[in-house]
Amino acid sequence: MNDQAQGLRNIIKMQSNTNDSKTRVITITSGKGGVGKSNLTLNLALALQLKGYKVLIFDADVGMANIDVLMGVTPKYNLFHLLKREKNIQEIITKGVHNLQIIAGGSGIQELLNLSQADLEFFAYEASKLLGSVDYIIFDTGAGLTQQSLNLMMSSHETILVTTPEPTSITDAYAIIKMVHSMNQQIEFKMIINRVTTQKEGRLTSEKIRLVAKQFLDLELSTLGYIGEDINISKAVKRQIPFLSAYPNTKASRDIQQICSTYLSEETSNSNTNVKGFFYKMIRLLK
Repeated sequence: MNDQAQGLRNIIKMQSNTNDSKTRVITITSGKGGVGKSNLTLNLALALQLKGYKVLIFDADVGMANIDVLMGVTPKYNLFHLLKREKNIQEIITKGVHNLQIIAGGSGIQELLNLSQADLEFFAYEASKLLGSVDYIIFDTGAGLTQQSLNLMMSSHETILVTTPEPTSITDAYAIIKMVHSMNQQIEFKMIINRVTTQKEGRLTSEKIRLVAKQFLDLELSTLGYIGEDINISKAVKRQIPFLSAYPNTKASRDIQQICSTYLSEETSNSNTNVKGFFYKMIRLLK
């Protein structure tokens, strides 16, 4: 069993070295629920897809997974079927609008914490097949700090933190930054301020968090942008269509497109990112 596990690790490492430069892994999280994180994840992924990139969303929100609902699709299989060796990684992928791909986590996300070493090796081997086949893998985590979300943040190229101008949301967002930074100072955070009434409110919210992080953690945070309040967002949710697809010319859609452009320009100019194989790195954390 140990020889087999070591063999899998070697294969994963080899795949990571050859394919990792083609695939970027992003974790999107929030300090509290109800800030619109999953809806933002879906529409940011769609914005990247519409720019010609291949994107896969991994719904890693334990208990509150709803990317499939927001996209109006019903996955036939999820991560649980992979972990039980019933399906391979390609068979649990569901395609939605504009061929955007998702993997539904279901109960399989919680199962990750209880797997044997051999099962973890199998998961990492299967998941590593995604590296190079898509440009972006975006993990939508649950709100708050859990072991699963921490592992994802520590393994990803960057973490996008979603908050709103509400005081409780700001406080919880900073709490996430503080806790994660105390565990791993290499994790790179980028912020998106959701549900702002004006651009000024977005900038003020961003500045509050950035100043406190700089003063008390000596941490520089960047802000990708702001998404304004837009009635068409709730309309799109009811229709189970991403708002970028349902209402492409509305304010929220213009905002998410600008955020996407900002992200791509910052990613391109960031030459300091140490690109490593995500799933190989994650398996070391889960040992």
